[in-house]
Amino acid sequence: MKHVRVGLVVPSSNVTVETEMPAILGRHLGATFSFHASRMRMARVSPEGLAAMNAQRERCILELGDAGTDVLLYACLVALMAAGPGEHQRVEGLVAEQLATGGASTVVRSSAGALTEGLSALGARRIALVTPYLRPLAEKVVAYLEAEGFEVADWRALEVEDNVAVGCIPGERVMEAARSLDLAGVDALVISACVQMPSLALVDAAEKEFGLPVLSAATAGAFSILRANGLPVAIPDAGSLLRADVPVPA
Repeated sequence: MKHVRVGLVVPSSNVTVETEMPAILGRHLGATFSFHASRMRMARVSPEGLAAMNAQRERCILELGDAGTDVLLYACLVALMAAGPGEHQRVEGLVAEQLATGGASTVVRSSAGALTEGLSALGARRIALVTPYLRPLAEKVVAYLEAEGFEVADWRALEVEDNVAVGCIPGERVMEAARSLDLAGVDALVISACVQMPSLALVDAAEKEFGLPVLSAATAGAFSILRANGLPVAIPDAGSLLRADVPVPA
């Protein structure tokens, strides 16, 4: 059975991605996974806080390079999307270059890039999303996704700036925001455009309630990690994106 070492670059105040990602990938029947994180100091989700956090990237990559990870996920979606269109390609390229300089052949992904990858895999063009961010940052996320070719039909910003508090947003509050969206003609719902806002327990239930594909930054990240390692995407109870390779009954 294949074993995959997953490197995670995470904000220091993020506790959710290291909970949800192992929970998702631990359901995979064809591989085992271990998780190795390096942290960038960040407490408040603001332009200034994100810029200061991103400046710590090279140290984190250096640390994870020592761990011999197979795939590395830059796990802060808004940190890249707030910098403007195309940032995930630029940063993934820089990280891969830094790792290659040290002799590592690690595959590099980001939460920002994984979300666009997941939406494309679903064939979604018209989408809706729920974010925890302050409205100005949420608007940057919307603009980023639109620059990637998606039409954002409706969205909600829960306006939580303290990143510790983001990790404590109740699922019912997320669902209330989702229920307030206009989902007419929408191809997919991003129920959490943030790896810190807990949502894994909501994805399957939301798909049943709304009758459309539902994904999150975390489930998209898991999808990208599986694809990057040539593994089948067949994970139960985490939304239709992660059932991409499950045979359809005749």
